[in-house]
Amino acid sequence: MENILNNDHFLTVSEVNKFLMATLLCGLIGAEREFRSKQAGLKTMIMIGLGSTLFTILSVKIGLSSHDRIASNIVTGIGFLGAGVIFKEDNQVKGLTTACVIWIVAAIGMAIGSGYYEQAIGVTVVVLLALLIFPYLEEMAERRFTKRIYRIVKKYEDESLETYEEYIRTSRLKFTRGKQELANGIISGTWIAIGSPKNHKKFVDRMLQDKKIIAFDF
Repeated sequence: MENILNNDHFLTVSEVNKFLMATLLCGLIGAEREFRSKQAGLKTMIMIGLGSTLFTILSVKIGLSSHDRIASNIVTGIGFLGAGVIFKEDNQVKGLTTACVIWIVAAIGMAIGSGYYEQAIGVTVVVLLALLIFPYLEEMAERRFTKRIYRIVKKYEDESLETYEEYIRTSRLKFTRGKQELANGIISGTWIAIGSPKNHKKFVDRMLQDKKIIAFDF
């Protein structure tokens, strides 16, 4: 067995260690993605890490005149894989974080395949800290800066919709006026408002009690 592992034409102990490290580091990142039920989880991250590690090792072995001949194409190829997890849902683009994680897991695999273990471990730690801490920071920010789009439709009675803008303002929401339209005796307007969920609820409750409003999107 030792002769097989030491055979340069087959597999070396150093290469085995690289594959084990790639499995461990990329598996840790994949476990976090799996825990959050993301599109690319544990198995996907391990496969990406192992593939990048192997391609880098082969690039060094096969590309005697140019060691980056194969490895350089990993960056291009992984972009197609990352694009597959990005999708649009309810006017929101989702999967960008997972796509970025796929990209950086490939980079970690390349670092391991090249023998830069310290860099691979350091980046893995930073990525894990970011993935574990940032969701809580985003949740805290969302509590204060929730964005919603409101649309009000009412019968035109020789008055604009500025009164409702004052309601938004008194509800302690920051807003941006969107499109306003008057047609066939009906006036409508849209606003993008930012604030805490509590203030949004305060504004919505007030609008729901206004009997002059024909339609209210919130």
